[in-house]
Amino acid sequence: MDKRKSMISALFKTRAAERTSKDLFEGLLDKSYKQAFNLALRLTANHAEAEDLVQETYVRAYRFFHRYDQSLPFTNWLYRIMSNAHIDSMRRKGRLKTMSLEQPSSISTAAIELADGAATADRPMMDEMMGEHMQGALMTMTPEFRTAVLLADVEGMAYEEIAEVMKTSVGTVRSRIHRGRKQLRVSLIKRCPELYRSVQSEL
Repeated sequence: MDKRKSMISALFKTRAAERTSKDLFEGLLDKSYKQAFNLALRLTANHAEAEDLVQETYVRAYRFFHRYDQSLPFTNWLYRIMSNAHIDSMRRKGRLKTMSLEQPSSISTAAIELADGAATADRPMMDEMMGEHMQGALMTMTPEFRTAVLLADVEGMAYEEIAEVMKTSVGTVRSRIHRGRKQLRVSLIKRCPELYRSVQSEL
């Protein structure tokens, strides 16, 4: 039995459910599992932790499945749950570093309030293979910033969708993406100055 089937079996042993709900959830799990695992792996940079995060995400998704609005994309709702589960896990492990948006920053307010078209500014960089340097750089980022950047530049989600997933405002999403990209560039340049010298002028 593969991991998805065993996960489904475990979920539905925890409570009685109507067959229609089980079939619907199973179908959504099958369609979203690979995409969800890829995001979890980028968030955690660890295969075992990614599996744990995906498991916890789907357990929570099933527990609150009655709240899911079927007229909306399932992955958006699932990513919101995964984002919360990831933050909870980071807090439990003492890895969470918070950064207030009110703290002084070298990035001006004007720079943060970019046009929506800027959401794809780093798409070519993020479209590269997620190798060791990229994944290592991602893990140096503030968790909220990392999640926002991955949803924008890897998942291709719009600011409004990310705001819904992260339960925050569009302005906050813009700030997290902008500052997250800066963190990512700085880390990449430190790790591979020759490879990423071309983006140094953007800092």
